[in-house]
Amino acid sequence: MASPVVDSPWLCAANESFGGCFNMQIEEIKSANVLNVLEAPSSSVSDTCNYPKPPPYPNKTSKAANNCKRILETCSVPREIKDAWDRLFKEAYGADVYVITVSKSYIPAHCNVLSISSPVLGNILQRSKVKDGIRYIKILGVPCEAVYMFIRFLYSSCYEEDEMKKFVLHLMVLSHSYSIPSLKRVCIDFLEQDYLTKENVIDVLQLARSCNAPRLSLICVRMVVKDLKTISSTEGWKVMKRASPALEQELVESVVEADSRKQERLRKIEERKVYLQLYEAMEALLHICRDGCRTIGPSDKMLKGSQVPCNFPACKGLESLVRHFSNCKTRVPRGCVHCKRMWQLLELHSRMCNGPDCCKVPLCRHFKEKMQQQTKKDEAKWKLLVSKVIAAKNALGPFSARPVDLF
Repeated sequence: MASPVVDSPWLCAANESFGGCFNMQIEEIKSANVLNVLEAPSSSVSDTCNYPKPPPYPNKTSKAANNCKRILETCSVPREIKDAWDRLFKEAYGADVYVITVSKSYIPAHCNVLSISSPVLGNILQRSKVKDGIRYIKILGVPCEAVYMFIRFLYSSCYEEDEMKKFVLHLMVLSHSYSIPSLKRVCIDFLEQDYLTKENVIDVLQLARSCNAPRLSLICVRMVVKDLKTISSTEGWKVMKRASPALEQELVESVVEADSRKQERLRKIEERKVYLQLYEAMEALLHICRDGCRTIGPSDKMLKGSQVPCNFPACKGLESLVRHFSNCKTRVPRGCVHCKRMWQLLELHSRMCNGPDCCKVPLCRHFKEKMQQQTKKDEAKWKLLVSKVIAAKNALGPFSARPVDLF
């Protein structure tokens, strides 16, 4: 946000009273040393501030381990019992159901186990015909190995990790179609941790939406937003573009929206840096005019000398600006650009100062008295600027130990 332009004829009358307020040691002044106040900010955090260190980000390995641990902790069935149920499935002892797969192969199972595990399978079994005491049902559309893993999971919740990598998408479909929430959670966790790639993310996204997996869907969308250029060249994207152009449009809009949010966030960060710079400039100006610094200060104060370090990082640049302002021959609002910035800082200070009668900053009371001559539009701009500066300072919280490096 640009600062309001200070351009009032009554400022010229106050020029003469400024230079006599300071005791300045003579130094060679270079134009590059004059502080470019209100220009582009640099760092907003000082290296000397003792902020508490944040905790480290969780890495992928620890996340996967935590997810596996969470799944295991929810299961209190002894391993022996699970092995017994797994053996019952593999040996097919007393099987009374044959599951027919796409390859015309048969997988023996037990009607009671399937009915209890899945209400959908229970309804199918009730309507199935019985021949020689055996019921026959079909599970088609997925490989035979995926059906085998699916039925095995209904018995013992066991699976081989290598097989899961091959058929996780098929098992996701089966778990949703036959209402097996436990298997669905396992598939979603597996997809989130290890399976997603740029090549298959579009396929997984469409599957997640079809199978009502909102978290997995969100993860896929974020992955697309992060690298749309690469993903849009994959075969999955090309197939999706032909089959579901509405989804393609939605993803492109998500990328545009994410980019807009990023730009807005960066703009607000830069804007906040400027407001923090202005607040620190106010602190440094008060420090110079009240306490004095190394080579400049009030006429009744002893200067500290250029070798003494200053605790105000903004003081050095502001000191150059004050020195220039005191010696400039064209110190009028429409003249020198550096003087114009100094006028803006002085008026901003006066609007933030609560004690103009005893304030050591030059022209503070003078600005207070002349505020009533400004238009309502200019007054509104200054009030907004003051509120933004104070809000930026308050946003630092209790760890904002002064001074902060804002220049």
